[in-house]
Amino acid sequence: MLDLNPGLMLFVLVVFFSLLFLLNQMLFKPLLKFMDDRDSSIASDLKNAEEILGNSDELHAKADAVIAEAKAEANAIREKAVNEAKALAESKVESKIKELDEKYQSFLSELSKSKDELEKALSDQLPLFKESLKRKMSNL
Repeated sequence: MLDLNPGLMLFVLVVFFSLLFLLNQMLFKPLLKFMDDRDSSIASDLKNAEEILGNSDELHAKADAVIAEAKAEANAIREKAVNEAKALAESKVESKIKELDEKYQSFLSELSKSKDELEKALSDQLPLFKESLKRKMSNL
C-alpha cells in the first residue's frame, strides 16, 4: 500500500531545510530587522517629542513671563501718561482759575470806579434834581 522511499524523504527533508534557510535569510531576518528599526525609530521619536514638549513648556513659561512683563510695563506707561495728563489738566485749571480771578478782580475794580463816577455824577447833578423837584412840586 504505502511505500516509504527513504531517498525521497531525504530529498524532501533537504528541500524543507533549504527552504527554511532561504526564508530565514530573505524574509524573516529583514522583517525582524525592519521591525526592530521601526521600534527604535518610534522610541527615538517619542524621546524627541518629549524633549520638544519640555522645550515648549519652557517656551510657554518664557512667553508668559514676557507677556506679564509687557503688561506691567504697559500699566506703568499708562499710569505715567494718566498722571501727566492729570498734572497738565490741573495746571490748566489753575491757570484758568488765576486768569478768571484776575478778570474778576479787574471787573470789581472797574465796577468800583464806575460806582464812584456814578456817585460823583449824581452828587454833581443833585442840585439840578432838587430844583427840578421843587418846580414839579410847585406846579402841583
